[in-house]
Amino acid sequence: MQEKEASTHQQILDAGKKEFLLKGYLSASLRNIVKEAGVTTGAFYGYYKSKEDLFDALVAEPYQVLMAKFTQAQNAFASLPPEEQPEQMGEISGDCMDWMVGYIYAHFDAFKLLLCSSEGTKYEHFIHTMVEIEVEGTHRFVSVLQSLGHTAREIDPQLEHILVSGMFSAFFEMVVHDMPQQQATRYVKELREFYTAGWQKIMGL
Repeated sequence: MQEKEASTHQQILDAGKKEFLLKGYLSASLRNIVKEAGVTTGAFYGYYKSKEDLFDALVAEPYQVLMAKFTQAQNAFASLPPEEQPEQMGEISGDCMDWMVGYIYAHFDAFKLLLCSSEGTKYEHFIHTMVEIEVEGTHRFVSVLQSLGHTAREIDPQLEHILVSGMFSAFFEMVVHDMPQQQATRYVKELREFYTAGWQKIMGL
């Protein structure tokens, strides 16, 4: 009985993932999900309260793990002694990005859902949330540079937001375009080098 329940649950998850990936959250049909899973609507509601609840089950854990790791990297850099931060610029965040590539490819479908199918859910501003965290970290770093006597330029807020948004949009292109992991690893390394050099130039380092 337990094996049958586990099988039914997995069928619902698989059917939901297929429907969401094909049509996006807003256009996905609960009727189609139930039909694809080969279960009754009543059986579906025995596992999930709604289409939104099912989407959450597919993406919540990978989302939370990634965001926790990203936030941890931001905090780790901010906790470095001020005099060490200029030399470490890009190192901790670079290690985090490398880790994220591996984690994303281990949970690829979840991130495909987050990036391409989440409009209408609480996850639709996934990239924007990361951008805001990164912008806040950039502000802290500029303040540190100024406290150390560097002539760090004040960055125009709109330009800053454009640059950070562009960086994260570029990073997640590997998911949007189904890039092979080996290619994505190389791509992200070059992306890091490009943006690190650019930020150093803008900040006068």
